[in-house]
Amino acid sequence: MLKIYSSLSQQKEEFKPIQAGKVGIYVCGMTVYDYCHLGHARVLVCFDIITRYLRAKGYDVNYVRNITDVDDKILNRARDNGESVDALTARFIDAMHEDERALGVLSPSAEPRATGHIGEIIAMIQRLMDKGYAYHASNGDVYYAVEQFADYGKLSKQKLDEIRAGARVEVDAEKRSPADFVLWKAAKPGELSWSSPWGEGRPGWHIECSAMSTQCLGDTFDIHGGGPDLKFPHHENEIAQSEAATGCKYVNYWMHAGPVRVDKRKMSKSLGNFFTIREILDRYPAEVVRYFIVSSHYRSAIDYSDLALNEARSGLERLYNTFRELYGELGAVSVDESLVEEYRERFHQAMDDDFNTSSAVAVLFDMAKAVNVAKKEDRVKALSLAKGMIDLAEVLGLLQANPESVMQGENEEVGGLGVAEIEDYIAQRNAARANKDFAESDRIRDLLKDKGVLLNDAREGTTWQRA
Repeated sequence: MLKIYSSLSQQKEEFKPIQAGKVGIYVCGMTVYDYCHLGHARVLVCFDIITRYLRAKGYDVNYVRNITDVDDKILNRARDNGESVDALTARFIDAMHEDERALGVLSPSAEPRATGHIGEIIAMIQRLMDKGYAYHASNGDVYYAVEQFADYGKLSKQKLDEIRAGARVEVDAEKRSPADFVLWKAAKPGELSWSSPWGEGRPGWHIECSAMSTQCLGDTFDIHGGGPDLKFPHHENEIAQSEAATGCKYVNYWMHAGPVRVDKRKMSKSLGNFFTIREILDRYPAEVVRYFIVSSHYRSAIDYSDLALNEARSGLERLYNTFRELYGELGAVSVDESLVEEYRERFHQAMDDDFNTSSAVAVLFDMAKAVNVAKKEDRVKALSLAKGMIDLAEVLGLLQANPESVMQGENEEVGGLGVAEIEDYIAQRNAARANKDFAESDRIRDLLKDKGVLLNDAREGTTWQRA
């Protein structure tokens, strides 16, 4: 039985899809005016794993992740850069896709863009106007009248009289209430705009997700997700818009990833501790970053630091090292279910408990211990366990690479030595050992160790890895 923690009820609930065997998921995607950062990486990876697991359980998953390709930040950045909005957004959409591919994130089923759904956005705003939930102000903007929606605040657990203007709630004298938010923004001269019943303008940030999610998934759908900072006001406003417009419950399960900190402080450009995915991938392999994210439960806070990433690298390499010497034989192996059944059951129990990836990773380490024991006693058993471990890890997007490339680092220098130089030293050491010149053999081993290269002697030969 799969249970999901819903941010709305603040408890774990048994997952019951609207339509048997099918799941509709909408996740708020990126505003494409800059490179994706570590917080984006967490949302991308977490919902990639959730989608992978649901599909592994046999669900037909329609995963929709939107792109915000028009808003103030985009218009301002394009103006400052002296480039068109289309050129700016196209560049950063390409960059976002490069980042997600690097992290092993599968493409969503659909990736609607705000500019491609202006008609649906205008239609939803008109519906809200007709029902008395929105009003056209004298400045040309259209606002949502929050006080007209009785359940406003039910997701964030805030009372309307406690909500103050701030963050993304703009202070504007044209509003009837400080909590009202914009649905349609009147265009300034020369600004990108579309025609509407209220004049030239463009959509507000919140309305695009309501329009696109209902267009792609229906008036009510199964799961809506996003980062922790979206619960209020963005998701709260989505509920108000969508339920007022359709008269239906908007979403059955609300899911929010936990916050990302850097050295125990909130990640912020103003604090100088803001990292893009690209900056991190320049320092650490992509699978290490993914493992770092997967090792914590998606709702928990994670703390990015060099220590944390180095520990993640060590943990990932321990798993890969388990089947390193077996890797060449695994392609022909059929898994003996009797050997992996217990581990598979525990893995699924962990994932069925609100996608508890940290517990699922612990199961992989238990399998690794069993593989290491079996390697000494029963190679056939070791191969079956290793293959079963790799199969389970695929749900997490881990352990799918050649162990040699992971342990050695593709095209990476180690201690100033290239791969060819390291291999040459190993060949010299093998020759010394063959000649029983153990002093020279030890000298080379110690030299490489000082450079950060560790040698592993096995019956299949000598392999190496970074220290």
